[in-house]
Amino acid sequence: MADEKPPTPAETAAREQEEKDRKAREDAEQAQLPYKWTQTIRDVDVTIPVPGNLKGRDLDVVLAKDKIKVAVKGQEAIIEGQFPHPILTDESSWTLETTPTPPGKEIAIHLDKINKMNWWPHVVTTAPKIDVSKITPENSNLGDLDGQTRAMVEKMMYDQRQKEMGKPSSEEQKKMEILSKFQAEHPVEMDFSNAQIG
Repeated sequence: MADEKPPTPAETAAREQEEKDRKAREDAEQAQLPYKWTQTIRDVDVTIPVPGNLKGRDLDVVLAKDKIKVAVKGQEAIIEGQFPHPILTDESSWTLETTPTPPGKEIAIHLDKINKMNWWPHVVTTAPKIDVSKITPENSNLGDLDGQTRAMVEKMMYDQRQKEMGKPSSEEQKKMEILSKFQAEHPVEMDFSNAQIG
């Protein structure tokens, strides 16, 4: 395999500018939403600012396995649609909280993902997507995962870095190690130097 050349300063600058432009587009699209949202590999949190005079009974909030609806009763929904992936309804919740900044209250929604291996590109499928391939989970958050999930996430991150550098994934490395070990244990059987092919 040929050695990959490191990117030139111009290529690096172009990539960085492209990344800034992409992030600015995503931020602009997200800013148009009537809510803000964040996620970890395990869950999604949504906050929706609402007037300070509202009470919980004034709201119509539905959290189903594959969809959400949040509205002030008698008004058009603030957010409504299908989730990109299902949630654990028993572990998901919403609260109405007072905030120190106007408009005075916010609906805080916590969604517990069923699949702890998927980043969501949006909260509902009708909203603008973010580029989930650019998400880099912080190492500190990996400690929140159980051992098996953490090992899987670390393997995925390792394989992604290897792919970006044009190097073999952990599975490919394992196969090469097994083949090398077999060749070392069976040098005569694995000698194809005089083989005629064709």
